[in-house]
Amino acid sequence: MVKIIHAADFHLDSAFGALGEEQARQRRQESRELVGRLVDWANEQSVDLMLLAGDLFDSDDIYSQTGEDLALALGRFSGQVVVAPGNHDYYDPAGAYGKILWPENVHVFRSDKLEAVKLPRCECVVWGAAFTAPAVTDGSVLDGFTAPDDGWTHLLVLHGDLGSRDSRYRPLTAEQLEKTGVDYAALGHQHACTGVLRAGKTAYAYCGCIEGRGFDELGEKGFLCGTVEPGAARLQFVPFGRRRYEILSVDVTDTEPLAAISARLPRDTERDIYRIMLTGETETPVRLDWLQRELADRFYALELRDQTRMKQDIWARCGDDSLRGLFLQELRRLYDETEDEERRRQIEQAVRFGLAAMDNREM
Repeated sequence: MVKIIHAADFHLDSAFGALGEEQARQRRQESRELVGRLVDWANEQSVDLMLLAGDLFDSDDIYSQTGEDLALALGRFSGQVVVAPGNHDYYDPAGAYGKILWPENVHVFRSDKLEAVKLPRCECVVWGAAFTAPAVTDGSVLDGFTAPDDGWTHLLVLHGDLGSRDSRYRPLTAEQLEKTGVDYAALGHQHACTGVLRAGKTAYAYCGCIEGRGFDELGEKGFLCGTVEPGAARLQFVPFGRRRYEILSVDVTDTEPLAAISARLPRDTERDIYRIMLTGETETPVRLDWLQRELADRFYALELRDQTRMKQDIWARCGDDSLRGLFLQELRRLYDETEDEERRRQIEQAVRFGLAAMDNREM
């Protein structure tokens, strides 16, 4: 049995272009520190093996400090590290991987052909391959491969795009994974965690990115950790990102916007990056600048978007000699005939939907 961490898609030295200059610099530094935090956690949990499934770097153009910090942090890990470079950080002898002085406990795959790393102490073999170019349209890296049935634990670490036959980023299939017969396949490239899935007897997963970098990477991010042995893989998701990206939609109809937002916000958002979408109808235009100042201290960064519309008298053209007028006249009759407030709200909603359809606009 071997205890592993499966992590991927760190994208160190990302630009964080949507943030201000100082916050972007701080986020890049936090990303560098993330690896050290991960190593400390792994050592405390007595992890044997760390599988890093590609895109450690966002590009081949990294700060020298980033490479140095990464090597120093991984060198403190008490176990073995195996890295399978991805499309963003493809292996090039003259590139980032070739310039870093890696510690003895780190093995980086350097070929686009499947290779093996034997770890006798764990009775474990790690199979893997690297991207050696920014795009790999050939998905045959696993063709013809089946792990030997020798009583050892067989693992696969690989960056690739499962289920997309036309992908430029090493297309893979579940059928290929099943035929490998490995006990666990640690995959990188997709930024959402899938949890542990199965292709026949082979367990596999995307762990997702370890830290969100934009509003296309929402919620908790982290890695997978657990034990693998012949025929069994037991891994759990571990939230680990320092900050989360979240999108919150708030209807401000008949409510003061600040109060409506405050009522919807969870606790402890100070470390996170939020986009708040204001929707509904208002009597007066939303004061975004004022809201931004009032809410700024509750977030690491905040983006407000006004998608409200000005409130209109929905009965304004009731009785007009038109389809709109007849529609409103009939619903107004139903509205006046009932004293039930819930029923009246339903009729008002029906009017708004009907008018939106007539105006060819969304509610």
